[in-house]
Amino acid sequence: MSRIVLVHGMGQEQESADSLEAAWLPALAGGVRTAGQPDLADRLWRQGRPGDLECRMAFYGDLFLAQGRMGSGQTVDDLTPQQQDLAAALAVEWLRQAEERAPLEEDRDEAYRQLHALDTEAPGRMGVRASGRPVLNALARLRWFAPAGMAFAERFADRSLAQVTRYLTEEAVREEVQERIAAHIGPETLAIVGHSLGSVAVFQAAHRLERKLPLLVTLGSPLGLRTLVYDRLPEDKTVPERVQRWVNLSDRDDLVAAVLDLRKLFADPRGVLNSDWTLNTGAQPHRAQSYLTKPQTGAAIADALG
Repeated sequence: MSRIVLVHGMGQEQESADSLEAAWLPALAGGVRTAGQPDLADRLWRQGRPGDLECRMAFYGDLFLAQGRMGSGQTVDDLTPQQQDLAAALAVEWLRQAEERAPLEEDRDEAYRQLHALDTEAPGRMGVRASGRPVLNALARLRWFAPAGMAFAERFADRSLAQVTRYLTEEAVREEVQERIAAHIGPETLAIVGHSLGSVAVFQAAHRLERKLPLLVTLGSPLGLRTLVYDRLPEDKTVPERVQRWVNLSDRDDLVAAVLDLRKLFADPRGVLNSDWTLNTGAQPHRAQSYLTKPQTGAAIADALG
């Protein structure tokens, strides 16, 4: 059981719990240190190793490896026709987000051109399977998705869309992820932190809790994506009953975080949801470590740990 449970997002199928802990823990300690709690930061990570506060990663990336392909990740082509429809619709939504608020003007212009081209090729069919591959190609042209070049962008967009789609549509996948999260939660758990797709998973895990949880943290969350994520959640659209504080953090330039202020969508009768979209996470706005190093994240963790 862990004091802090960490849950990663999409595109981590080549990682492991150990490698992600080694990347996340120094970043989280840095956020706590920046928030003015150096002694507590040392208890999370000091001199290249974890401290005495137990923090564990609930890893599920291996669920999305393609069997028989030398460990490569699954792609949209591996999905059923119905799932491909959903993946294409998600890709179109990301393009729309890019058109509205991508940090680079050339990305906004490129998203506009790609959306216009898709609508011209298949009028009235935006987001259907027939336009799936062109949508993926359009996403790969955006610099937001291609910090390491076009080939990386195509792989990232393809695999990320496949993973989000499978999590949303396959109960067996969701239940396995939930079991892996629950395995790290115990009476001593004070905080659960979820990034990207992991934020959807931790929201659902929090609804299943039978004891109080001092802190739920969601980073770069797509929970507010209406018809594609939000409307598919089987849970009530409320702050989980056992959660005493929910902190949702988003960078305005993070296109995955479609709705920046979740207070507009989740009922909060106890007033425990804080949704802050003023973060600046730099050139890679969806990167987990960039969120973890921020003082807003560190202050929330420090408060939960006391």
